[in-house]
Amino acid sequence: QVQLQESGPGLVKPSQTLSLTCTVSGASLTTSYYYYTWIRHSPGKGLEWIGYISYDGSTTYTPSLKSRTSISRDTSNNQFSLELRSVTPEDTAVYYCASQSTGWPGSFDWGQGTQVTVSS
Repeated sequence: QVQLQESGPGLVKPSQTLSLTCTVSGASLTTSYYYYTWIRHSPGKGLEWIGYISYDGSTTYTPSLKSRTSISRDTSNNQFSLELRSVTPEDTAVYYCASQSTGWPGSFDWGQGTQVTVSS
C-alpha cells in the first residue's frame, strides 16, 4: 500500500540538529485523513512516538519533545521531514517514519527505519 523511505545522516554531534526526510509513495501528504508520523526506538526507552503532520499541514508533538521538535512537509516531492534540535546521546535511536489513515478500511505503514547516533 503506502511505502515510506527515511533518509538523512546517521551521525550527529551533541547540541546539533537531527534532520531526517521521509519520502512517501502510494499516498499523498494532502489526502484527507492521512497522518504522517515520526517514531523512534531505542533499547532503553522502547518505542516512542515523536509527532505527526496531518493532511491539512497541522502538527502535533509528544509533550516531552515538543519544545525542540519540528515536522514539516514538501508536498511537491511528497516528503515530510523531522528536525530534532539540541540533541544528546539520549536521542540515539532507530528513527521510523509511518503513515496512518483513519478512513475505511484504514491503514498503518512503516518505513524500514534508519539508525541515528548522537556522538562527538
